[in-house]
Amino acid sequence: MANRLSRITTRTGDDGTTGLGDGSRVPKNSPRIDALGEVDELNSLLGLLLTETMPDDVRQLLETVQHDLFDLGGEVCIPGYTLLKTEQVERLDAALAHYNAELPSLKEFILPGGGRTAALAHLARTVARRAERGVIGLEAINPPVLQYLNRLSDLLFVLGRYLNRIDGKGDVQWNHERRKTT
Repeated sequence: MANRLSRITTRTGDDGTTGLGDGSRVPKNSPRIDALGEVDELNSLLGLLLTETMPDDVRQLLETVQHDLFDLGGEVCIPGYTLLKTEQVERLDAALAHYNAELPSLKEFILPGGGRTAALAHLARTVARRAERGVIGLEAINPPVLQYLNRLSDLLFVLGRYLNRIDGKGDVQWNHERRKTT
């Protein structure tokens, strides 16, 4: 692979614009750059999640997701360009079915928490939802991009539950009958 960046500091953004992958320049606060930043934040949060102890199969899945998110970011960065395929969405569907099959049915809403690894998965889920909201309004977005982010947030919810279960923590259930005492 050739060097893609010879300098990190280019000073071309000093005027408040940034370059897209097609060479065009847009304001740094444009919806496309906001969405790109949200996808990047999600990928970074998955990197943090991957520093935790977890089963090898979950680790491999999340590492693959990180690469997919880089492809997804490429699509956001280059309007009209497609990298993400339906096969990548289908892989998330298969993972969702696999991990969800090992969990008890939900009888109550659950709260993010339990163990640290699961809590990070739940946090990543919320960032995935935000990234999805950011990408929805963009022009020239390949349909698998939105499908991928939607499935990924579902998968991260399931993985949060799964990681709590294998850590012996279980779900943190919302107590709808709690009473506030004063």
